[in-house]
Formats: sequence, structure tokens, C-alpha cells
Amino acid sequence: MKTRSGHVALAALAWTILGCVFALPDLSRGTDQRYALLLSLTLWWSWGLLTPLILWVDRQIAVPNKQLARRVLAHFLPSLLVTSVYVYLLGVLRAAFGIAEWNGLPSIRVLVDSLRGLFLWNWLIYWLILGAWQAYRYYDHYIAGELRLERLEKNFSEARLNALRMQLDPHFLFNALNTISSQVERDPKLARGMIEHLGDLLRLSLESKDRQEVPLAEEMAFLEHYLAIQKIRFGDHLRIETQIAPEVTYASVPCFFVQPLVENAIRHGISRRASGGTVIVSAYRDGNRLDIRVLDDGVGLPAGWTLENSGGVGLSVTRQRVAGLYPDGETCFAVNRRAGGGTEVEISLPLRWAGKDGHAAARV
Repeated sequence: MKTRSGHVALAALAWTILGCVFALPDLSRGTDQRYALLLSLTLWWSWGLLTPLILWVDRQIAVPNKQLARRVLAHFLPSLLVTSVYVYLLGVLRAAFGIAEWNGLPSIRVLVDSLRGLFLWNWLIYWLILGAWQAYRYYDHYIAGELRLERLEKNFSEARLNALRMQLDPHFLFNALNTISSQVERDPKLARGMIEHLGDLLRLSLESKDRQEVPLAEEMAFLEHYLAIQKIRFGDHLRIETQIAPEVTYASVPCFFVQPLVENAIRHGISRRASGGTVIVSAYRDGNRLDIRVLDDGVGLPAGWTLENSGGVGLSVTRQRVAGLYPDGETCFAVNRRAGGGTEVEISLPLRWAGKDGHAAARV
């Protein structure tokens, strides 16, 4: 009810302002102010009172909006009738305000005579009101369509990103369970420790299941549990270094995207070297960007390897997730051979800070 009253008040104000504007020429010529204002205001107030009738008539016409010619033709007779009602209503209002005499309903002859002036002008106003209403409807439908399209695109994007995450979760879980099973009989104590870390991993995974982005600190906490399992498996053959700049601790990053890169470095780089190797994870700020690197000194990339033809799940899915979360092409995802041997994965993201709820906040 309050909304409808507000709309009525706003419409009344709009018609009043319009009447005042059209009264300015008469006022500038020195015409009596009260007379000039009421002469113009009653003209536009009359149309304000009839506008709901015009909109009602338009809604009753069962002709598709796309058939413009037929719709205009369907309005022809109603436009004449409504304009005739307007002439009567205008006379009533002007008589009520004392700026014209009321001698009863005008005769048909008076209406015919008025076709040469007042009636024709106000008939055109009917079409202007109708045109403004149609323009508003088209705009409203356009905005509604854009919002629906935006929601559909967002839902599709989220569904796609969740599907990509689901590809990673079984992949990681299988590898973790396989590692634990290999230690159950060999060293039960180590296996129990790995199970504890796996439990923490699953807990963190469940806590973040509805988020596409998390603070870097949470991502590194997840990575630490994963690395604890891998260190138990590889022992001294696996060395880990983390170099995280304190200023980017709460920068937003895609959820569970560092772990697949580290897993990829261990599986395809370090595990294939008899002497093992080192994996370095670094993150730092470069202007308004966040640069994350995962380096290893493993066996390196095979000859002819490219990111585009890589069949690995970890790299391809992580790359697709990053592209989906930052669709404006503001990211850099590169995999290169290191000069001294091994592989380097470098990802550059727009720098955004995680809010209190862990979701991404405004970018810097």
C-alpha cells in the first residue's frame, strides 16, 4: 500500500512540474500568475487522472507488442474516446478552480469544432503518453531479461566451477588413500598420523565447499596438511619451502588451487628422481596483482610438452578454474622449464582481499 501511495505521489508531482513548466511562457508575458498556472496545471492534471485509464486500455488490447501497426490501429478508437473524456474532465476542473464557466456537457457540435484545435492537440498527447508507457515497458522487459541472463550465466559459471572442483577432489582423495594404504602394514603409527591429516583435509574441504575463493592463509593451511602426508611418504626425499609475503596472507585465491600444483610437482617431478628434490611455494604482491609460483627441481618437462596438450588433471583443471573465476582475461597461467632443471608454474591474479566471511572483497 505504501508503495502504491508513493507512486501516486510521484506521478502527481511529475504532472505538476510539467504544468508549471508549460505555464512559464504565459507567466513571462505578464499574465496573471494564478490564472496562468491553473490554466496549465488543469490541462496536465486532467491527463494525469486519465493516465491509469490509458494504461488499462493498453493492457486490454490482446495484440502482441511485436505487431506494432496492429497495436496502433487497435488504439485508434480508444484514443478518440479517452480524448473526448479529457475535454469534459478539463472543463470540470477549470470550472472547479474558477478559471472557466461550466455550462453542462458540451454538445457534439462543440466537440467537432474543437477538432480544429484543443481536441487534436490533446489527441496527440494521448499518443505521447502511450509511447512513453511502451518505452518504459520495453526498457523494463530489457532490464529484466538482462538480469535473468546474468543470473543464468552466474549459475552456469558456478556449476561449471563446482564440476571442475569435483574432478579434483576424487583425484586427490584417491592419491591420499593410496599413500596411506601403502603404510598401514609397514608402519601403522605413520599411517595413523596420515589418517589424522587426511581427516583435517576433509574437514577443511567441507568447510569451504560453498566458497570459490578463500584467503591465502586458509589455502596454505590446507596445503600444510597435504604436505604432512607427503612428507611421511617420501621422508627426507621431499623438501618443502614456503615463501609467503605477510602482506598477501589474506589475499583471495581460488579454493584448493595451490595443492594440485604442488601435487603435480611431486608426482611428475620429485618422485621420479632417486634423490628426491625440493618444492618451493611462493606468493608476493606485485602492484595490484598477486603472483604465486610453484617451483621444483625434479626431472622437468618432457620434450615437446605444452600446456595446451597436457593430459594431466591437476594443471588443466586448475587452469580452467582460474579462467572461470576471472573471465575478463586478467590472469596469467604459465608453466616453464627451469634453467637449472625442474619446472616452474607461475600464476598472476588480480589482487583482491578476502572479507570477514572469507569471500572476495573489492579489488585493490
